[in-house]
Amino acid sequence: MEVYALVGQSGTGKSYKAFIVAKDRDIEYIIDDGLLIGGTRVIAGQSAKRESTRIASVRRALFSDSEHREKVKNTLNEINMEKLLILGTSLKMVKEICKVLELPELHEVLYIENVSTDKEIEQAKKSRREDGKHVIPVPTFEVKKDFSGYFIDSLKIFSKKGRFSDIVEKTIIRPTFSYLGKYEISKAALVQIISICASKVERINKIMRVRIENKPDGIIIDIDLSIKLITRIDLMIVELQKKLVKEIEYMTGINVLSINVTVKAITT
Repeated sequence: MEVYALVGQSGTGKSYKAFIVAKDRDIEYIIDDGLLIGGTRVIAGQSAKRESTRIASVRRALFSDSEHREKVKNTLNEINMEKLLILGTSLKMVKEICKVLELPELHEVLYIENVSTDKEIEQAKKSRREDGKHVIPVPTFEVKKDFSGYFIDSLKIFSKKGRFSDIVEKTIIRPTFSYLGKYEISKAALVQIISICASKVERINKIMRVRIENKPDGIIIDIDLSIKLITRIDLMIVELQKKLVKEIEYMTGINVLSINVTVKAITT
């Protein structure tokens, strides 16, 4: 196995550039902030960006937790990979990761300055400093359930190489440790959001009751409602569910696990 390193200070855009570096060197697997990533999927590990403090984040990225470390090591042993890219804030950090995961010596070391312009690095630093934005080099659906309430958004990168174009979706989050304070959205506020969104769906007469159940990776919503007489109730309910998922996740960043709708009354 050939092991490559991409080194740069925190917030200089390593995760943003990881795909381009890997693509140029035909590297399929990446280790970034505690995650083992293969192509567009999280293969193993837990993201350091989930931690509530910077110290805990660093420990997670260094695989200090034995259970976390062993799961990633076992997965690495199961995969017959030819090349692996490791991201780190220093060469010392990358070498420490290689040591604890029992990986070969580094084949090549790249620095962020080798793959990014000064302007790109400064833009990345500004985004981290002012907005607390962090990038995970996998699509949003891969990390969404683990980052409920972290203001998740997607970023699509277009790169052209030869005759072919690649479209790579990356995920932007704002971890707790990257800004001061926390936020909570009360159930009463969520009920108001649900009621307003539902009122925009044609032929819904009244929202009779809303129940919200909190889960570690999101919320479950149960709705009782009254509708006006129509021929296709099922299509209207599907429209309501889609609208609620879209609006709640956009406005709150909370992952909606399911929306269960019960029609309690029909009016003319």
